[in-house]
Amino acid sequence: MSEPNGNRPLLEVRDLKEYFNIPMGMFRSRPLKAVDGVSFTINKKETLGLVGESGCGKTTVGRTILHLYKPTAGEILFDGKEIKTKADIAEFRKKATMVFQDPYSSLNPRMTVADIIGEPLDVHKLYSTKAERTEKILELMDHVGLNSEHASRYAHEFSGGQRQRIGIARALAVNPEFIVCDEPVSALDVSIQAQVINMFDELQETLGLTYLFIAHDLLVVRHISDRIAVMYLGRMVELADAAEIYDHPLHPYSQSLLSAVPVPDPKVARANKRIVLTGDIPSPLNAPSGCPFRTRCRYATEQCAAEVPAWNEVSKGHFVACHHVADINS
Repeated sequence: MSEPNGNRPLLEVRDLKEYFNIPMGMFRSRPLKAVDGVSFTINKKETLGLVGESGCGKTTVGRTILHLYKPTAGEILFDGKEIKTKADIAEFRKKATMVFQDPYSSLNPRMTVADIIGEPLDVHKLYSTKAERTEKILELMDHVGLNSEHASRYAHEFSGGQRQRIGIARALAVNPEFIVCDEPVSALDVSIQAQVINMFDELQETLGLTYLFIAHDLLVVRHISDRIAVMYLGRMVELADAAEIYDHPLHPYSQSLLSAVPVPDPKVARANKRIVLTGDIPSPLNAPSGCPFRTRCRYATEQCAAEVPAWNEVSKGHFVACHHVADINS
């Protein structure tokens, strides 16, 4: 950590692992490797998009960073300091928070909007008088486009988009620096998705926020992200600037994902060749040896089965984990 403070990443994740022990009967268990050796950094006021198929470990990465799950191994550093002890985690949670995927199940139906948004203020004792608490809640509601008369209502009285705004206001209550956005628009209508994404952009601009934006919709991720990381079966396979990964994907899995993105121009769409993957995603309980993608990769060789590919920087800021990246893209 010899870099000057201004150049230091806000969040640094080193070789993060999250294994869940699954009972197999007769007092035996087997580790499910949900996250298996993931490393990345996020700079201040940057958005890192994290994409991949369902079940690849994206959400687990976000929850493990916030210590909602205890990491099996690896290091998580925030502003240069490792998050390890209970005191570290308590302090970290005043600066880092999460917006959950489902606005229907992540809000308490028995609490008013004011109490939902005010709960983090209560937990962290961030006000001295009731009047100050009310003022902060109304200010947070204004940030996300909710009216003051909404404060006394309950979550079931709102649409999906409004409920997600309540969730975002709750996440902003501790005045965080870093937010994990766990597929925050996937449960919303397309027209509402655009409004919520634009709101995330505006909040980042006005409040100086840093995001880890988890999603499976590549168009949404491209719109909001500065850099994009691609995950497959618990491992990171590619990481680069958003434009670079869209224009020049190097990993065969990234190439397949991006070939499926719809293009609004019919001529371009017809000219595009869809790269269809064969086979099913292996279970993380029985992950293949070597490269996790090899069972569905048309370029796989015996080396892919024998060795896990190294995480290499093939050009400035463009990282790929593939044995044959040079041959595939030559």
